[in-house]
Amino acid sequence: MANYNEGEREYPKREYGMGHYQQNSYSSQQALPRRVEQHIATVQHVGFTDALISQSPRPWTKTMFKLYLFLTVAFLNSCINGYDGSVMSGINAMTYYQSYFHVEKTGQESGIVFSAYTIGNIVGSFFCGPFTDWWGRRWGMFIGASIIILGTCVQAPSTSLSMFIGGRFVLGFGVATCATAGPSYVAEMAHPAWRGTLTGLYNTFWFLGGIPATWVAFGAASIDSDLSWRLPVWLQVVASGLVLLGCLFCPETPRWLVSHDRHEEAIRVMARYHGEGDRNSPIVLLTYREMIEEIATEGSDKRWWDYTDLVNTRQAWWRLLCVVGMAFFGQWSGNGAVSYFMPTLLDTIGVGNPKKQLLYNAILNVISFIMATVGARFTDRLGRRPVLLIGTSLFVLWWTIIVTLTALYGREGELSNTSISASGARAAIAFIYVFGITYSFAYTPLQALYPVECLAYETRAKGMGMYNLVVNIAAFFNTYAIPVVFGRLKWRFYFIYIAWDAFEVIFIYFFFVETKGRTLEEINEIFEAPYPKKKSIQKHIVAVTDCGILDKGLEDC
Repeated sequence: MANYNEGEREYPKREYGMGHYQQNSYSSQQALPRRVEQHIATVQHVGFTDALISQSPRPWTKTMFKLYLFLTVAFLNSCINGYDGSVMSGINAMTYYQSYFHVEKTGQESGIVFSAYTIGNIVGSFFCGPFTDWWGRRWGMFIGASIIILGTCVQAPSTSLSMFIGGRFVLGFGVATCATAGPSYVAEMAHPAWRGTLTGLYNTFWFLGGIPATWVAFGAASIDSDLSWRLPVWLQVVASGLVLLGCLFCPETPRWLVSHDRHEEAIRVMARYHGEGDRNSPIVLLTYREMIEEIATEGSDKRWWDYTDLVNTRQAWWRLLCVVGMAFFGQWSGNGAVSYFMPTLLDTIGVGNPKKQLLYNAILNVISFIMATVGARFTDRLGRRPVLLIGTSLFVLWWTIIVTLTALYGREGELSNTSISASGARAAIAFIYVFGITYSFAYTPLQALYPVECLAYETRAKGMGMYNLVVNIAAFFNTYAIPVVFGRLKWRFYFIYIAWDAFEVIFIYFFFVETKGRTLEEINEIFEAPYPKKKSIQKHIVAVTDCGILDKGLEDC
């Protein structure tokens, strides 16, 4: 048995494929022993499955709860983004804010205020990768939270519009770093058995920032002074402050430690939080072996200027296709219209009362959070590709129904004869909700999980920076192009979503890989194959015995 040497300590190498699971001479027609027949299964990766069966990890131990606490600190990075994305809509409608800076709800100045945050985020996308690679994932979160607090300290006490806009830019710059370091930390630190669920939960915390922000703005609007808009801005420091303090107690991810030749620290972290204190647990041995084989100690992550690994090979391009595809699809599937312009959608089907519009929007946010959490739980059970393919296919169906109902019963429907049917309008509202629920289940958990999984360690931080850049470019289009196009086309604009979502289904089918059931390092072998998508959906037929896995010829399904 081979050993890994690190200083004066030796770590035994577990030979998967030789010991714990064995080659079997059974043909597909031969009967297996009774004990084996009862445990036939198909798996994505034999070694990983064997390690899980051997260790039988438990999710509710004291150590795991401590790990969940560390991951919650990282989740708060998503909460920061959700809070700002929602609170500015409320502040923009406040009288004291408008009179203090002499701005209107709409117009050039208001557009600059909103775009400053997006521009800061875009600029920050080029720095967040180096921050996270140089000093580590947890210090990347620390740096991002520090910049956000600085931006808040500029924005909240602003005495001029230019000062307020400057604070928005700094704040957006910091959020870019948090949005890179946060999901990278979760994916690399989460227990491999539940990586999909735990990383999927990251993006659901957007709602835990967005929902309170709407109520904070609602309550502060009754304050009869400039505090009505300053208070919601100051409260931005709550989540970022918790991140700032929390990361001081979080351990660094084992992969970052291995990449910086700090192997003993990496083994201690893995043994404690993935092996329940056992340095020789199957999961620890498997993941450590894969890390030292796959992670380069002199990769592009050590050179802040070097982004070539994102595009210099065929497998790098395939990874980038998955990452960029997820960035665009996560913003342009129709959720932009529902998220930013729900009142406008409701107005086209005859719901013109502003209070009702806000009520419908608030209810959808709560339902979306619940469904996103449920979706995160099912990412490891259903897989990434099936969820995205089925969810996106349903988008085509939902938008087709919404278009039909709006044309028949909407305020400006060509077939409605200008009369609005209450039942038809309710049906259209129902399918807008159905779209939001489907999107939350299928896309919200995977928006942080899938790009992290598709990127190799050396390019993960910079790749997530590029992902954040594309997301912001797509979001910029949502906030500035959609209002113009929608104003001209009205409900006919929905036809664009139908066509685009159909394209998404085709693209996902041919290019998106399945990452379920593998460690982060095992995902690398998918992209090394001639056709990564085909490689990723291949499964192995195995027989699970009392001793572990008995391999049945590794037949592709």
